Amino acid sequence: METASVVSADKASSVPPGASWGAHLGATLALGSPLVGAQLAQMAIHVTDTLMVGRLGTTELAAAVLCTQGFYLVWIFGSGFAQGLLPLAASAEGRGDRAGVRRSVRMGFWALGAYGLLMLVPLWHFEAILLALGQEAETARLAGSFMRVFEWGLIPALFIAGFRSGLSVVGRAGTILLVTLASVVLNAALNWVLIFGHFGFPALGLNGSALASVLTNVLGALALFAYCRWARGLEDYRFLQRIWRPDWPAFREILRIGLPVSTTIIAEAGLFAASSVMMGWLGTVTLAAHGIALQLASIAFMVPLGLSQAASVRVGVAFGRRDWLGLGRAAWSAIGLGFAAGCCGAILFWAAPGFLVGAYLDKSHAESPAMLAEGVQLLAVAAAFQLVDCLQVVSAGVLRGLADTRVPMIMALVSYWGIGMPVAWVLAFTAGLGGVGIWAGLAAGLFFAAVMMTARVAMRARLGLTPA
Repeated sequence: METASVVSADKASSVPPGASWGAHLGATLALGSPLVGAQLAQMAIHVTDTLMVGRLGTTELAAAVLCTQGFYLVWIFGSGFAQGLLPLAASAEGRGDRAGVRRSVRMGFWALGAYGLLMLVPLWHFEAILLALGQEAETARLAGSFMRVFEWGLIPALFIAGFRSGLSVVGRAGTILLVTLASVVLNAALNWVLIFGHFGFPALGLNGSALASVLTNVLGALALFAYCRWARGLEDYRFLQRIWRPDWPAFREILRIGLPVSTTIIAEAGLFAASSVMMGWLGTVTLAAHGIALQLASIAFMVPLGLSQAASVRVGVAFGRRDWLGLGRAAWSAIGLGFAAGCCGAILFWAAPGFLVGAYLDKSHAESPAMLAEGVQLLAVAAAFQLVDCLQVVSAGVLRGLADTRVPMIMALVSYWGIGMPVAWVLAFTAGLGGVGIWAGLAAGLFFAAVMMTARVAMRARLGLTPA
């Protein structure tokens, strides 16, 4: 039993004490690569939706942008509970406490399920929310109809996030990648059938895309459940064993760590969602161009996001083992890899913006040239903030591995809403820069978050987060 525990921990994230920097980089890549791949595959699902919906028209695309952003805002807050279970489960894995891993994951599912049920009500009234935010009536109507189908995929999507955290800790990240890749294919096929009406199915248009997403999330969650239930080698990690049994101390720990994580995540995601609302005030063409540029930026962001999750696991396991040298090397190897990924994304955005934005557009539509011009300008700003966005997300992942979530939450709130949003408003509407001004404000908020969180990682021993 003891040997099996050590092997599992090694697969999850760790290397022997005193290992070289190269070994730590290799371990981060070994864990992070399937997580990055899963994030990119998940984004491919959203890209497929956008590409197919974009063929329906500009208004439909704008409605889908608002709906997807609204759903994502709700989902990403809930996913904080999945992120919150990571340091608890990883630390238990580092100690060889498999029952502790199981308890943390099980109570994470409790938190995810309860949150998902609560959010079904506001999502049902999404059209009214958009109208109150000043969106155009037809766009709001289409988005509201879309959301009344789309929202039923929320709880399965949250459970997928829970499975992702649990399987990452026990060294089964490759399974997450395989299931997500299968979901990409399934979602594309369902979109093609349900949006445009093939094989005898009715052409459901925008709502067909919503239904395709729901079915994809449900089947993905069921596949991960089946794997965790019956896969060999996971007998001691039956995450949903006695799922009905409460473990209130573990549940309170999930909430204690997860709520600040959720708030941190929502502070950034909310900033981008608010930017979509402000873009809507500038017109449908600007909003649609914003949606395209935002999705391209999000694709690039998936690489450091996957590395951030790997950092949380690796740092959490090292913390559980009290391996302070290994913890520091795990942290900085992930941050370095994340920054390198950000540089690659920035270079791509600067080198080929027209090609990237144009891939989303149907050249036969009258608004396409205006959307292309607007999207290229926004992507130039996105290239600049790639360099800092990667630093803040990986540093935040390191801090979560230490169960340090409250102070980073405050840093995020100050950076995104105390700095980013006011700068975006002033540049867009006072200085008259429009959409480019909004994106410059986003970059300002990300810059301050990156500086503060990376500094906190560097000062972790001085701040008492770890021994010197």
